[in-house]
Amino acid sequence: MSAPEQFDLVVIGAGPGGEKGATQAAFFGKRVCLIERAPRPGGAAVNTGTIPSKTLRETAHYFAGLRQRGLFGVDLRVQPDITLADFMRRERPVIEATWGQIAENLDHDGITSVQGAARFVDPHTVEVTRYGQPPRLVSSGLFLVATGAAPQAPRGYAVDDEVVVDSDSLLSLQKIPGSMIVVGGGVIGCEYACMFAALGVRVTVVNARSRLLAHLGHDVSDALRQAMTARLNVSVHGNAEVSAVEVSEQRAHVTLSDGMTISADVVLVCGGRIGNTGALGLDTVGVRRDPLGFVQVDSQYRTSVPHIFAAGDVIGFPALASTSMEQARVAVCNAFELQARRQRPELLPYAVWTIPEIAIVGESETSLAAQGLPYETGRATFRLNTRGQILGDTDGFVKLSFHPEDQRLLGVTIVGEGACELIHVGMTVIAFDGTIDYFLRAAFNFPSLSDAYRQAAHDGLQRLQRRRSRQPGLPSVTSHRRAPVVGVIPQE
Repeated sequence: MSAPEQFDLVVIGAGPGGEKGATQAAFFGKRVCLIERAPRPGGAAVNTGTIPSKTLRETAHYFAGLRQRGLFGVDLRVQPDITLADFMRRERPVIEATWGQIAENLDHDGITSVQGAARFVDPHTVEVTRYGQPPRLVSSGLFLVATGAAPQAPRGYAVDDEVVVDSDSLLSLQKIPGSMIVVGGGVIGCEYACMFAALGVRVTVVNARSRLLAHLGHDVSDALRQAMTARLNVSVHGNAEVSAVEVSEQRAHVTLSDGMTISADVVLVCGGRIGNTGALGLDTVGVRRDPLGFVQVDSQYRTSVPHIFAAGDVIGFPALASTSMEQARVAVCNAFELQARRQRPELLPYAVWTIPEIAIVGESETSLAAQGLPYETGRATFRLNTRGQILGDTDGFVKLSFHPEDQRLLGVTIVGEGACELIHVGMTVIAFDGTIDYFLRAAFNFPSLSDAYRQAAHDGLQRLQRRRSRQPGLPSVTSHRRAPVVGVIPQE
């Protein structure tokens, strides 16, 4: 075996985090090696998760006629003989374009790409193995682990990738099933439940908790469940555990803890994820992991070994492509003690691509209450928004959480059409320490969903007025103007 190749930084994993971490270092003139075991870069975000699933969602949303139902008497249906591949045709051009863009970025920045499986052989050296080729040694004074996560295997039954599938194998099905059981009411389970229900699949969700998306607020969970059951005809079983899964004649039979048995063509298991760290040899060099294989890091994304950093899904929640990118950039800047970006942005939008969309930024009512902080809320429904009425989305809403004294915006929650785009308006106001007065003074296009921000701000001030009217001696609420906040954008 030849002597190790030397680099300033070795990045393991070419998903969103690994790619952005590598290019961040290369931008500052560092010699970088990016190792990826898969034939193509992009990780789960490009190859099996984010892009493929969102492509399916948009196609299903369009072909199922969800935007037209209830409007002009139109009720569209998907043809029964259409295949899953028909819906995924838009996926391939998007993925291939992304592959090309990643390759172009890596080549432009002079990053050395190596395909193969990496394993630490000592604290400063990894061995890269690839079938049919001799092992290759790569050494560095700094490492970034960005190997992502994988579906957690269920207990008591196996995933066969045909009848019982997980999120990695679901989109490889040859045809659209007539019925589906989704085990798990978290983000991935709810997203796929909505997508396939929109395609006309009879979907049943089995959730161990009483609420879907239990980590979000009650109003969000309730709104999603209402939309899934009333609009998409999804059946939801809460507080239900799966005790057994049997497959016979290409159908699955799921037995719940209460003795009920449900049958379907496909079972999608969404029981959580584990860190892709089992084969990296991290234990041999002293990098600590939790029981699920997620790497433990500090606020700088440094592991228990000072020269080894980790970012992205491999460190756990929130496990979003957007957060993975930022974590990796910050990790690299801390690793090289660069001043460009030493801390992660305080505000990170959180999006769930269900039908309807869900987006949150800043504080929620739950988090504010847990901290004992004062707050008031304002809410506007799309039912009272002209654009919402045109789109047929009358169940969506915008909710603002703000400080009752100075009306400073603390958090935004949006459920409904375009939520994952609309959330950035509120995020910007929070980032500049703005108040809900901005929404009252701003001019929004008409008709637009964005105008719901103004309606929610009015509602919030009215709620605050009513609260203060019940407390003698407190001044009434008036719309006020504040001096604009001037922000400084850090240079990269």
